[in-house]
Amino acid sequence: MNIKLFLIIILSGIVLISWAQKSEEESYQLVPFGEGGQHKMTYDRRMRPQAVVMDDEIHLVYNGGAPADAKERTKTMRFATSYNLKTGSFSENIELPGKISRDHHYGPIIWADNNDFLHVLSGCHLTPGTHVISKIQASTDGWEIAPQIASSMSYPSVSQIFDNQQLMYYRTGEHRSSWTYSLSSDNGNTWQTPENSVVDLNNKGELVDLPHKDLDEASSYQTYLPSNDGKSIHVAFMYYDDNKGHLAEKSYNPLYKKSVGTLKTNLYYAKVNLETSRVTNFEGMEMETPIVLETANAKFKIWDTNWRGAGVPPDIIVDKNDNPAFLHVLTEEIFEKLNYYYIRRANDKWEQTVIAPSCHKWNSSHLAIDDAGVLHAYLLMDDGYFESSGKGVMNNHGGGTRIEEWISSDDGNTWEMKNTLLKAEGEYEGWRFNNVQPIKNKEGKIKEGMWLFYGWKQKDGEAPQAKAFLLISSDAKK
Repeated sequence: MNIKLFLIIILSGIVLISWAQKSEEESYQLVPFGEGGQHKMTYDRRMRPQAVVMDDEIHLVYNGGAPADAKERTKTMRFATSYNLKTGSFSENIELPGKISRDHHYGPIIWADNNDFLHVLSGCHLTPGTHVISKIQASTDGWEIAPQIASSMSYPSVSQIFDNQQLMYYRTGEHRSSWTYSLSSDNGNTWQTPENSVVDLNNKGELVDLPHKDLDEASSYQTYLPSNDGKSIHVAFMYYDDNKGHLAEKSYNPLYKKSVGTLKTNLYYAKVNLETSRVTNFEGMEMETPIVLETANAKFKIWDTNWRGAGVPPDIIVDKNDNPAFLHVLTEEIFEKLNYYYIRRANDKWEQTVIAPSCHKWNSSHLAIDDAGVLHAYLLMDDGYFESSGKGVMNNHGGGTRIEEWISSDDGNTWEMKNTLLKAEGEYEGWRFNNVQPIKNKEGKIKEGMWLFYGWKQKDGEAPQAKAFLLISSDAKK
């Protein structure tokens, strides 16, 4: 064989190998939906989910319908639609029953009961909200009013738990109210709530006749995740002073030596046994409920953040042994510098590891763990700090211009960036994205390679544009 022919064969082989490797790379399809979206048209991790997948259909809910020329927050409605993974098409957008409002807390959540009927709850902010159920199995059509779940709810979040029951976790009223849960064993027809709430940091403050500056206004933001067997829930929460009077001395942050508003500080963890309603801390000590501020600080605090804070509570995962870990965003010694942290129990203590820098305290990202124990953090990223103040109503709660996947194969000790799943470029030049959430089936299991979030483009003085998005990997469609 002459040398020229040999080189051609070698180079052809290299090209073929390169093409084969490229053809095996995972690609991502971005699927926009929903018109007239505004602030939190799909919600951050306090209120979930906005999607449930059944067979080849992703059933979705969102807030939308704002006028195209709206320059400020205006009234929106709740909509439901379905996306067919095989045909790549959407069903009709169905406007759901309920009050039209400009309150973004009124956004919807969706779930499927044991008979495959879809439920939606919306309009919850110090209200019972509107609970509806579809009359057609696995369909977003034919809705009718369903039984009330509780007399007052905010931030409802639903999960499937043991014995085919549904759990609804929520705040019972305004900022300083308690957090509790209700259970249904009959597909949402009736709901039972334990006698005592899980957390009530402010259970004494409202009863004391004191000047406002001395009043205990302890509040909390919370998230939760069911255990692997669905018989318990892992609860994470942060503390903040509600400061209804906007007193300067109460909003002053000693670390930053200035007022930084309602910054949520510290990190607390509790485990709730759903069979007994008993609550334990991370050491397994059973405590009286509801958890009050003094007890929370003494027995449930897993990270004293020393006046550093966040906007949203952490995302939660559990490993095969049901050990919880958390993804949290937190300000640093300089307020305009933030990081994403991975927090887990190791060596008989809670350890925190920086994953990557964040651009805003309100970035609601997502953490997952695969069957091999590899950690995957889906992070909202930008180049530097995003100064959102004064940049329009849509920008007030941060967001990133990229969604990146960071992984760790050594139990979260070190992290590396694996993929950029999405960039604000081309058609979406100048857009921001937030509130990344996984898509789960009706049993609450994550469908890998599928995410839901929303995005927007807004400049000063211009009408906001917002859409919801599905991001679906090529592997997820196989």
